[in-house]
Amino acid sequence: MTEGTTSAAAEGADTLSRLEQEGEIAADYLEGLLDIADLDGDIDMDVEADRAAVSIISDSGGRDLNKLVGRDGEVLEALQELTRLAVHRETGDRSRLMLDIGGYRAKKRAELSELGAKAAAEVKSSGEPVKMNPMTPFERKVVHDAVKAAGLRSESEGEEPERFVVVLPA
Repeated sequence: MTEGTTSAAAEGADTLSRLEQEGEIAADYLEGLLDIADLDGDIDMDVEADRAAVSIISDSGGRDLNKLVGRDGEVLEALQELTRLAVHRETGDRSRLMLDIGGYRAKKRAELSELGAKAAAEVKSSGEPVKMNPMTPFERKVVHDAVKAAGLRSESEGEEPERFVVVLPA
C-alpha cells in the first residue's frame, strides 16, 4: 500500500466512524423523544451516501408514528432538523443526517423517482424544459437524481419555500 492509499483508507474509516457516531447520538435523542411522547418504535441506523440515516419503525402498523410524520411530512422535517441540532450540540459539526419515520421517506423517494423519470421522458419527447411544482430540498434531490439517471440534467430555481426543479433537454 502506498502512503496516499493508506491515508485515503484511514480518512474513509474516520468518516464512517463519525457518521456512525452521528447515528448513535440521533438514536439516543429520538429514543428519548419516543419515551416522552409515549410512542412505540424501534430505531434503525445506517450510513447511506455519505450521511447517517436513522429510521423509526414500528411493528404495530405505525399508526402512532404517523403523528411524527405529519401532513406532507412537515413534522418529520421538523424532527429531522431538531435531531440534526442535537447531533451538532454533541459533536460541534454540522450534520446531514436523514430521518425516516414509518417508511414515509422511502415511499416518497420511490414516488419522486418515478415523477422525475416521467418528467425526463416528457422532456426527451417534446424537447422543451419541464417546470415542476415546488418541493423540499429532499424531494428536489431525489428528482435531480432520477433525471440524471435518465441522461438529462435539471436545475433548481426560485426561493424557498417555492423552490422547484426544471428538467432541461440534453
